[in-house]
Amino acid sequence: MKHSILDLCPVPDGSTAADAMRNTADLAQHAESLGYHRYWMAEHHNMPGIASAATSVLLGHVAGKTKTIRVGAGGIMLPNHAPLSIAEQFGTLATLYGDRIDLGLGRAPGGDHAVWHAMRRGRSGEDHFPSEVAELMGYLGDADPAAPVQAHPGQGTHVPLWILGSSLYGAQLAAHFGLPYAFASHFAPDALEDASYIYRRDFKPSAALAAPKFMLAVNVIGADTDAEAAYLRTSVQQAFARLRSGMPGKLPAPVEDIDAEIGPALRRGVDQALRITAMGSPDSVRAQMAALVEKYRPDEVILTGQIHDHAARKHSFSIAAAALQDIAVAA
Repeated sequence: MKHSILDLCPVPDGSTAADAMRNTADLAQHAESLGYHRYWMAEHHNMPGIASAATSVLLGHVAGKTKTIRVGAGGIMLPNHAPLSIAEQFGTLATLYGDRIDLGLGRAPGGDHAVWHAMRRGRSGEDHFPSEVAELMGYLGDADPAAPVQAHPGQGTHVPLWILGSSLYGAQLAAHFGLPYAFASHFAPDALEDASYIYRRDFKPSAALAAPKFMLAVNVIGADTDAEAAYLRTSVQQAFARLRSGMPGKLPAPVEDIDAEIGPALRRGVDQALRITAMGSPDSVRAQMAALVEKYRPDEVILTGQIHDHAARKHSFSIAAAALQDIAVAA
């Protein structure tokens, strides 16, 4: 079972987007040295605490700063874009960096209704996602001489596609196309069990994939002690609470008393949404990660961790890598 990282390029309070991008390059190099398999970034808009809006541009920066780790989108929100444009962007990345590039596709706008409107993509109200995925597959596949439009670069690169989702819709679509499926269990886990079951049950082998390939997203907050990890976690708890309240901002610094900051009722809702988490000392992270792997049997685990301090974040991913290596040996 491979393990990977999802980086939202967080912008902590007191820092800038430029700082966040430097941290991303440094974290990607650190992940490569630790043996992580992929380094993915996600498209979000109108969020001052996330600097990965121009996802393909930042992925090119990461790919240029690394040598062996796979680099990709987790994901590109396809309804925001023309499939040809995405094929050209990721075809360019594949042309520059070879067989290291992945393209995960999501159906959400990566922001609120104002973002949807600003992207000029939501006017019809119809769901074109399946047909746009198929169109994109055509642009990245072998060239069709009869096709009126081809992606240059892009055609023939066969950039691997993933379907992302947090509902049964994505599971069904990934199964229909015979593509790998990544579930957003790190922030929307309610349909996790049903979605993984339906994807595996209904999967149709394709030229891209002979058997289902399921990726589980897990929050990880590792530290030297359980108490320190709980303290570090208050940053993402605050950020998620603010997002739910319609007031997204930069990643807050941790606090000693999270209930005093956001209130116990909101904190319980946030913790429920973030419950697919491994948190604590190295022993705690190892035990919790092992339990998640045992329960959901993913083919791959992708870890994310919103930690205010960059050094603490790197340390957390070091703890997680060691835990997953131990789990692999034990299996």
